[in-house]
Amino acid sequence: MLIGLTGLVVLVLAGAAIAAGPIMSRVEHPRYDVVKRDGEFEIRAYAPMIIAQADVQGARKAAIEEGFRIIGGYIFGANQAKAKIAMTAPVQQQAAVATPADGVAGDRWSVSFVMPSSWSLDTLPPPADSRIKLTPMPAQRMVAITFSGSYSDGILAEKTRELRDYAQRNGLAVTGTPLLAFYNPPWTLPMLRRNEVMLACRC
Repeated sequence: MLIGLTGLVVLVLAGAAIAAGPIMSRVEHPRYDVVKRDGEFEIRAYAPMIIAQADVQGARKAAIEEGFRIIGGYIFGANQAKAKIAMTAPVQQQAAVATPADGVAGDRWSVSFVMPSSWSLDTLPPPADSRIKLTPMPAQRMVAITFSGSYSDGILAEKTRELRDYAQRNGLAVTGTPLLAFYNPPWTLPMLRRNEVMLACRC
């Protein structure tokens, strides 16, 4: 009886873990139109948006955790109005300077959340933390590669190379450092995760 009850608990917890990622990620995403879809690649036309960003130093994984903590504090009420702002997805990360080897490694990073479309620069509360900047982003086009599973530094470097190769094969002029986008909480099962690498594109 005890074994059966334990098995049932394990099944319930496993089911919760499977469901948690997609449920937690059913939040507002940046608005864009798909200009072209080619398997795992897309060319997207993004609408203007506002991001809350923090610049942090350190290895990529530690930097995104620190950046998430800083900006998370802002949207959860650590702002001058003590207002709560809805969570969005994805959490974005971009290296300040790319290295020639893989295009994603570095020790200076910008971590950002896209602000919900219901807010404007005039209505967003000023951050209480001076490390946070509210930045309007113009409409832009991006070429993206989407993948599930792990997002180790090695995998991100591999996906960046695939994205650059795709852009080169198709005559797409890309600029800047890769923008990394993670849509799911860290406890989401790898097969259910949505991860992306994007590059600004004159296309």
